[in-house]
Amino acid sequence: MSSSLILICVLLYSALLFVVTWWSARGANNESYYVGNRSSKWYLVAYGMIGASLSGVTFISVPGAVGTSQFGYLQVVLGYLIGYMVIAYVLLPVYYRLNLTSIYSYLQQRFGNASYKTGAFFFIISRVVGAAFRMYIVVNALQVFVFDNMGVPFIVTTSVFMILILLYTYQGGVKTIVYTDTLQTTFMLLSVVLSIVFIMQELNLGVADVFHKISESSYSKTFFSDWHTKSFFPKQFFGGMFIAIAMTGLDQEMMQKNISCKTLGDAQKNVLTFSGILLIVNIMFLVLGALLYIYASETNVPLLVDASGKVVTDNVFPNIALHHFGSVSAVFFIIGLISAAYPSADGALTALTSVFCLDFLGLKNDETKTEQQKTIIRQRVHIAFASILLLVIILFKVINNDAVINNLFTWAGYTYGPLLGLYAFGLFTKKQLKDKFVPIICIVSPIICIVLNDYSKELFNGYKFGFEMIIFNGLFTFIGLALISKKS
Repeated sequence: MSSSLILICVLLYSALLFVVTWWSARGANNESYYVGNRSSKWYLVAYGMIGASLSGVTFISVPGAVGTSQFGYLQVVLGYLIGYMVIAYVLLPVYYRLNLTSIYSYLQQRFGNASYKTGAFFFIISRVVGAAFRMYIVVNALQVFVFDNMGVPFIVTTSVFMILILLYTYQGGVKTIVYTDTLQTTFMLLSVVLSIVFIMQELNLGVADVFHKISESSYSKTFFSDWHTKSFFPKQFFGGMFIAIAMTGLDQEMMQKNISCKTLGDAQKNVLTFSGILLIVNIMFLVLGALLYIYASETNVPLLVDASGKVVTDNVFPNIALHHFGSVSAVFFIIGLISAAYPSADGALTALTSVFCLDFLGLKNDETKTEQQKTIIRQRVHIAFASILLLVIILFKVINNDAVINNLFTWAGYTYGPLLGLYAFGLFTKKQLKDKFVPIICIVSPIICIVLNDYSKELFNGYKFGFEMIIFNGLFTFIGLALISKKS
């Protein structure tokens, strides 16, 4: 695929995105930015959240990871379904009852200012790193397969994407993202479906043949029973459940879109609809991954390896789509990749700005500033967080040495665990806390988890922690909070 054609795809898609941005951001104000004036259509939010949840991690890493973990990721996705039910029927009623704009203000009402700031701080750390992971994998794929050949440095590629994201979220915030996520989800899913079709055509397979071929291959194993491994079913299932609760239900980026719906009922319909679609879409990505490896095996396509000779799983999909299926496939892959790039950071940028402005600067209730002054401050914070994300993405380029999806969930176990413990203690106990000690508990708990993860084989007879680490992190936080609690 020629470099000029790729650039045309990027420019045309970006132009379409800015048309949608211009249309949706007309008349936007601070309330539009933070919660979309609480007038978002639930079905648009549900559909758009697919793209925001999948992003580049699922688009690139999930198909590639099939080569090493088969369909094991489906165990995590099944756990998601239970987690989303908890969000719909436990968390959302609280958020709507308290009429929250920032979900972390719940912690202020329940425990006090230190707990409130601690929750908001852990979100900022979690989302900065998580968004950087997601953005990195997409931009890096474009860099390796496209822009390196054009002599464009990684920092320039990343900067251009961040500037574009900054511009189209600058004014409308959530009000804009609800619509742009819908557009991006459509193109991402179209890219996946067409990629599957292209492989079927190359291998002369019908729909029934696809499932038969995958079931007979070594890639179809879904459930794992060896408790020593990270793929053990209970680890994956319950880890997925609590990852969904923490990374969606306790995440301002994801909940900011949900609470922009008119009513609690609409928000609940959104979450439940979204969870069902997400299951189907993740199965599609796993099927695509199996087909990619089957295609490579049957046509003798060489897979890219690192210096140690290990297959770079995150490069499997882009390598085959760009170099072996022709220009049409390459165009749709690029469009899908760009569609995955933008949601990786747009919602995060808006949510980070919202949390800092609302929870740390207290702009919403600041009567000493005019609406125009508040808008200027918000826009400056928006630019600052875009710069921070850019720096973290570049740093990750330097230190990354593992499949991004594993890095993402490992980090989530460390940073979202304290949020899980805080909200669980608030919702399921009636005790108050010695508020000033909460930050200490929330810092100590992840440190304990890091040590346990590093020495788990020696301490627990070969046991290796997987995605379930987030459960232990939340539990340690909960226990620590119990030790500093007092009767209400």
